[in-house]
Amino acid sequence: MSDEASPPRAASQSGAHRFASNARSVARKLALQALYRWQLNDCPWQDLVQEFAREDGMDRADDEYFRELVSGVCGSRPALDSELAAWMDRSPAHLDPIEHAVLLIGAFELKARPEVPYRVVINEGVGLAKRFGATGGHKFVNAVLDRAARSLRPNEH
Repeated sequence: MSDEASPPRAASQSGAHRFASNARSVARKLALQALYRWQLNDCPWQDLVQEFAREDGMDRADDEYFRELVSGVCGSRPALDSELAAWMDRSPAHLDPIEHAVLLIGAFELKARPEVPYRVVINEGVGLAKRFGATGGHKFVNAVLDRAARSLRPNEH
């Protein structure tokens, strides 16, 4: 009887994991939009969090993760840009704002969220770049985040 009870629990846990993953994906998408806006019109990160709290989709997002991404990227952008510069062939200042925001999010997650597998960080970044970035920009994002993962997480890569 306990064997029969296990599959539903596993399915339930899998469903919860999918919800958590989807909620983080939505948080990343909204963080990308907030950081894009921040690059065009600088403001305190708290204003972005407050502004985007009313955005469509925030009810499906992991709002704590969104807040962490926005505050973390805004608070450490100079350091993140310095590291990004080592993994690419151009200055971060010359990047398209969408690709730049995706790379900032990815670099932040690779550094600050070791429990998120590097493959998830890369996959999410590539997905955002495909959806919102320039044609072919996802290939650049993939290459840079792969280099970042090799550097920041050598034991995981």
